[in-house]
Amino acid sequence: MVNAKHVLVVNAGSSSLKLSVLGPDGTARCRADLRVPDFIPPAAVGEFVRGAGPIDAVGHRVVHGGDVFPGPVRVSPETVAGIASLTPLAPLHQGRALAAIDAVREALPTTPAVACFDTAFHRSLPAEAATYALPRAWRDRWHLRRYGFHGLSHAYAAGRAAGLTGLDPASVRVVTCHLGAGASLCAVRGGVSVDTTMGFTPTEGLVMATRPGDVDAGLVVRLLREGVGLDDLDDALEHRSGLAALAGHGGDMRAIREAADRGDEAARAARRMYAYRIRTHVAAMAAAMGGLDVLVFTGGVGEHDSGVRAAATEHLGFLGVAVAPDANEEAHADADITAPGAAVRSLVVTAREDVEVAAETRRLLAP
Repeated sequence: MVNAKHVLVVNAGSSSLKLSVLGPDGTARCRADLRVPDFIPPAAVGEFVRGAGPIDAVGHRVVHGGDVFPGPVRVSPETVAGIASLTPLAPLHQGRALAAIDAVREALPTTPAVACFDTAFHRSLPAEAATYALPRAWRDRWHLRRYGFHGLSHAYAAGRAAGLTGLDPASVRVVTCHLGAGASLCAVRGGVSVDTTMGFTPTEGLVMATRPGDVDAGLVVRLLREGVGLDDLDDALEHRSGLAALAGHGGDMRAIREAADRGDEAARAARRMYAYRIRTHVAAMAAAMGGLDVLVFTGGVGEHDSGVRAAATEHLGFLGVAVAPDANEEAHADADITAPGAAVRSLVVTAREDVEVAAETRRLLAP
């Protein structure tokens, strides 16, 4: 067991590697955000580690734990093999996580390391939320279920919301909106995930930067019958759909917002659709909990796009949601944007997956 005072948090994305060393209070002693689209260079990781000061433990964010990892685990050869076995479920991310594990292990060969999984937070989904209405033989053979993603972000945001509002963490009902290039909502009741918008893969749910979100399964079958190749279909659903298909600009919401401000109708329509999907899914998440106490916006778009927040909450008055226009426009880190008299608190919370990874790492390694 280890008293992990200083934790190196490693977050390997599809084109970046984020490194931070966190102290017990969540303060980052140092950070690096490396743009590494092709491979993760061990030399760059080693250079960061050498300049980072004492490191007691390492926490790795891993996107998919499947049925193999219901919670954080010590990194071992068996852990690495288990993560690798799940590569078909998250091909863009599992290999990157494994490369990061190798690079950090080269720099810190004797430092204990923990793998923390985005899917683990959603292992609590009840059967009615997690089960696809597909033949049981298929579900059993291929482990078909709704796994959910962004769990580390949702867990942190829900906990932070309880702290900011002073509501009872054991009973508060929170809908967390993680809005970035990938986007998902989560219904969190008493700190437990009870529903979420992503499913077997991160493609389900909201409109995202390059993913379509909810699509009729029959439509996909029709495209295959019309001769669209499997690889082309897979690439389109992952890289050429969503905001990129609706408005262009590679799905970058900042560029789309600027285009909308210039009068680009396709950009305006894309933003309306984006907000509409958020709004309707917020209502669904609230229904899963029998009500709503706090609505949280986090992630790059959630934290920085006041127009999306305004449009996404515009017709949620029946749930008790209303945001104050001035507070919404001026929102900064961990801000309350609730309109006076609104029954539901609305917050903007800075995404801190690194804090959640560090906390899980410390808990697992605690003496």
